[in-house]
Amino acid sequence: MEKSEVIQADQDYFMNVFGARFPIVVEKGEGVYLYDQQGNKYLDFTAGIAVNALGYNYPEFTEALKEQVEKLLHASNLYYFEIQAKLSKLLINNSCADKVFYGNSGAEANEGAIKLAKKYFKAKGENRYEIITTINSFHGRTLTTLAATGQNKYQKPFEPIPTGFKHVDYNNLDMIKEAITEQTAAIMVEPIQGEGGVNPATKKYLQGLREICDKEGIILIFDEIQTGIGRTGSLFAYEEYGVEPDIFTIAKALGNGVPVSAFLAKEEVASAFEPGDHGSTFGGNPLACRAAYTTLKVILEQGLLDHTKEIGEYFKQKLLELTDKYKFIKELRGMGLMLGLELDIEVKEIVMKLLRKGILVLSAGKNTLRFLPPLIISKKHVDQVIEVLDEVFATIN
Repeated sequence: MEKSEVIQADQDYFMNVFGARFPIVVEKGEGVYLYDQQGNKYLDFTAGIAVNALGYNYPEFTEALKEQVEKLLHASNLYYFEIQAKLSKLLINNSCADKVFYGNSGAEANEGAIKLAKKYFKAKGENRYEIITTINSFHGRTLTTLAATGQNKYQKPFEPIPTGFKHVDYNNLDMIKEAITEQTAAIMVEPIQGEGGVNPATKKYLQGLREICDKEGIILIFDEIQTGIGRTGSLFAYEEYGVEPDIFTIAKALGNGVPVSAFLAKEEVASAFEPGDHGSTFGGNPLACRAAYTTLKVILEQGLLDHTKEIGEYFKQKLLELTDKYKFIKELRGMGLMLGLELDIEVKEIVMKLLRKGILVLSAGKNTLRFLPPLIISKKHVDQVIEVLDEVFATIN
């Protein structure tokens, strides 16, 4: 199909939930680059929205998937799979959790985490069901995770939405304390708000949440859908803060492009689930588990965590140089290779100008450029992005 035919078919047959997509038809990926149908090359600093941690066509990953496709894709969770067992052991041995459950998307993982928190108190005979989340958070697009999301623009078209959620300001412990009642089951936060503008939690805030939850007997849930699997320079962002949650969720980069998610929990909380309480037809299938296992092994064994810290710091310094140069840049935020550059102007046209110059970046809200490159980028890739950013910024009056 020609480019125009692909775009027309999308308009004719696909539900219009994405609006106007970027005007390129992606054909293939290699390393940190995407290529369109016309052979144009794009340096990708989006990584499929924090998904493709190993970039594209990473040899070890590609070979593992080829082998698994020829062996077994799916046979249901009525049976045991060695690769699922190996993945579970790897995740638990490298986290603060004791048990794991697999799903297919971030929203599904967050929904499972909310269910587990509620079941924990139900099993204890306590009437706790309320979940406190934060304003500008994003937890998914199912009805329950929309209710958890602290952004009314996502909720309004689907009202009435499920009840039992309270939204308070991020990085504000006083508002958390005020929101707690006898019905509070859990506090759920992102260590760094992604869709909300790349807003990091302070160490004092997350440590304070842990203290509050311990004092009040409340479950602490970290949504690490975007921050997990090496994005911040640690396997999980909670490690950067020295705070262990009772439950945390992961997805996005876990499968390096293959849909897979998980929620993990401490034994005391996880034991609340009994047979029949939860399930997933496709969750934890052999292909997804092979993808996740290979991704994790590469990240852990090939030095990508230290690399992410090093390149992330280099990228940050280069962006700070632009901040000193251009007055319309308000603030640089983030950690590792999850960075946001807030401007005092809208960034939509800047994103398009960068695309036309072969650089793919994202926005977070109207005013923030969001950078989520593959963890395998090098300094030369950072330099290329900075050079083009500088060119584009220089054209802004």
